[in-house]
Amino acid sequence: MGDKKPKTKRVFVNNVDGYSSKHIAKFLSTCTREEDDADADEIVLSHGGEPAFHIVGTVSPTFKEERNSFLLEQYKSPTRDELLEHFLECDVVVYNISENATQQLIEEATWAITALHAGMEGFTSRKMFILVSTVMTWAMTKPQNPDETDVLLTEEEYRRRRPHPHFKNHNELEKLVLKLGRSKKSKLAGYVVSSGLQYGKGENLFHYFFKVSWLMQFPQVPIFGQGANYIPMIHVYDLGGVIQNIIEVRPKSKYILAVDDSKNTLEEIVKAISDVVGPGKINIVPEQEAISLKAFEPTELEYLKINLRLDAFIVKDSLNINWMSEAGMVKNIENIVEEYKVTRQLLPIKICLVGPPAVGKTTVTEKLCRHYQIHHIKIQDVIKEKITQLQQIVNEADPESGSEETVASARKQLKDIQTSMEMNTGRVADNVLFEILQEKLNSQPCLNQGYILDGFPKTYEQAKLLFLDEATENLDSMSKTPGFNKKIIPEHVFALSATDEFLIKRVQGLPESVAEKMHYTHEEFVPRLNRYRQLNAAEENLLDYFDELEIYPEILEVDADDPENREVMKKIIETVGNPTNYGLSPEEQEEEDRRKEEERKQKLAAAATERKLKNEAALAEMAAQYQEWQKNLSELERQEDELLEARSLPLRNYLMKYVMPSLSEAMVECCKIKPDDPVDFLAEYLLRNNQQD
Repeated sequence: MGDKKPKTKRVFVNNVDGYSSKHIAKFLSTCTREEDDADADEIVLSHGGEPAFHIVGTVSPTFKEERNSFLLEQYKSPTRDELLEHFLECDVVVYNISENATQQLIEEATWAITALHAGMEGFTSRKMFILVSTVMTWAMTKPQNPDETDVLLTEEEYRRRRPHPHFKNHNELEKLVLKLGRSKKSKLAGYVVSSGLQYGKGENLFHYFFKVSWLMQFPQVPIFGQGANYIPMIHVYDLGGVIQNIIEVRPKSKYILAVDDSKNTLEEIVKAISDVVGPGKINIVPEQEAISLKAFEPTELEYLKINLRLDAFIVKDSLNINWMSEAGMVKNIENIVEEYKVTRQLLPIKICLVGPPAVGKTTVTEKLCRHYQIHHIKIQDVIKEKITQLQQIVNEADPESGSEETVASARKQLKDIQTSMEMNTGRVADNVLFEILQEKLNSQPCLNQGYILDGFPKTYEQAKLLFLDEATENLDSMSKTPGFNKKIIPEHVFALSATDEFLIKRVQGLPESVAEKMHYTHEEFVPRLNRYRQLNAAEENLLDYFDELEIYPEILEVDADDPENREVMKKIIETVGNPTNYGLSPEEQEEEDRRKEEERKQKLAAAATERKLKNEAALAEMAAQYQEWQKNLSELERQEDELLEARSLPLRNYLMKYVMPSLSEAMVECCKIKPDDPVDFLAEYLLRNNQQD
């Protein structure tokens, strides 16, 4: 028996391209048996050993194949006969209706358990049907004693459960699975897993709160409703662990609650998200705003309005789960946030861009900030922003700015900044400046999306003070490498380079007003440029600091033939990579595509109308020109006739006086004689008479 290896179980999962089913399938596909224990029934997450499960499943018709897909087999829109064939080939059939379950899906799951039950006599081995349902079938369940408001509901009371009105079909399907899969002698075992609201690996239903917090869309993250309701929850991988244990352990109880130990309200959940990812504040708003903001669909709001306190004793006592988040989202929020960022690739992009004055740092920075949707850190702007913020607190412009201690602290900090600027001719002293910059770089927007430092720091010492982490500095005091704060240190450093001649020529080409505003007049610019060259040639310069941290700066030459800095932008983007920010949602992308298509059609229609008008105008002009030409032609013919008429008068008179008398006489004589050749006769007659005359 010791040499016998348990076979790999073949598991069918429906809709494996959906959030919940996809991660359940991923979890099961990574479960392997330990190689050194052939008789082990326990499944663990590891990278070695024999695969425990072979996953097959259905996907939607629009499913796009993933690279290195965890799915071994996928079927798009199979018929029911084809589905039944797949069921018969599998040891376990998992039907997930815990999220976005349409009536069609519920009917399909109902058919699946019924068809398997009807054909179980032909099974060669025992099969298992697991229905992954939702705690919404418990939503209207009341404690047995109405006076005991803090009592927890457990699986033992599942017969008393009362579903939310919109989840009665889920409840009926749960009953059917329990009925058809209850018999111990049956070849078909049926289980119902009532899942809490799922989170993790992208956050699913709670994604809206993470997204608006990460993007800092609101000064306060909205909570729709009162937020005092308790929400049963479970990490989606822990749900996979529950299903994996059911397959292996086959617990006696057929109805299992899959929830973690958390007993948190919606307000506590959103506050934890806001504290770690967002502004740290929340705002309770009416439920209707969720629809107007397109934050949630009405069905999704029903999930968030659930108010239940559940205790899953079977999961705790009978199953051996390697929990990822047993204590729940709130207590594990730091890990959940990191998982969320990695899953969605929302990693901050941190860049330091330096170079001599007038090389184009700010222009390039602005383009990069638009491209990557990150924050432009410009020293003067950061100082002005901080002063404005402190003035608002001191003047109580923001009533929720904090306690009296906060106001007093803000007043002191504002006075320090103003005193420093007075003593340094409008500039802020280094110690005050570094405090302001460190606060800015440690702010949630910079930690979430990232930043570009525009032209600062300038020296080795400034960089060391700006990125200093005192804890690391103490540890590294004996090391040459300075201690630094990993959260705010830039990942990429780019140094723009250009010759003095190029820079001076560029500055000389600026309008006088612009040069004065930017301190690029000849008297100011040359000393600034010389100062930069001296700092850059120091024994320990800024680039040396980053070299010591193995953040190797890249020097980019600015070309006079490229005034738009296209080559510089191209090289930086190639080095940094693609943006790691939220793009448009599918709905927003569809709306954007629709808007662009409408604009394209409008442009085409406008162009066609313009062409039509131009053609009509051209035809009208041609017609007018033709009429004018006809009129001119008639006038010309009339004038020619008059001219010919005028010219013909002298000729007629001449003929009548000198020609016609002789010719008439000759013609009369010719008519009398009627010669054979009248023309010759006329000629001789006229010649003869002319000689006589």
